Amino acid sequence: MAPGFALIAVILAFVLPLSAVVPQRGGMPRTQRHESHHEIFQLEETWRKAVLNSDAAAMSSLLADDYIGITAKGMLLTKEQTLARLRSGRGHYTSLDLADLKVRFYGTTALVTSFAQAAGVNAEGEDVTGSFRYTRVYVRNAQGQWKIVSFEASRIREAGEPK
Repeated sequence: MAPGFALIAVILAFVLPLSAVVPQRGGMPRTQRHESHHEIFQLEETWRKAVLNSDAAAMSSLLADDYIGITAKGMLLTKEQTLARLRSGRGHYTSLDLADLKVRFYGTTALVTSFAQAAGVNAEGEDVTGSFRYTRVYVRNAQGQWKIVSFEASRIREAGEPK
């Protein structure tokens, strides 16, 4: 065996097994990742419309049974609490615009971050007009459906705005 060939064989013997454990970008084939991005963008729009229209049925179809949301004020909400708030009609959003939407995939999990500009009042009657950053986590269930398992919103404070 030629010395150069032996060196290449040794390098390949070490490098090839290592390349098998390096995760592929996004953990899924490119076509599937593109389709999943499209699905998540559609689900984000469905979520936005459900909030604007106080549509508890649409929201229920989006949320996993073990969903936990964290409001901008730090309140924890289960799926049932979230749906009850929508059904109550006490809170209402007049606008909800999303921007800077980013989706990252980790196997059967999708992590969404975005900027939201909202106007309205929450179920407690408090003004929730302002800018927010949020994180939403989707998991693909055994039936192949993306379900929201977690949500957290953070209010973006303007300079001089009270905390």
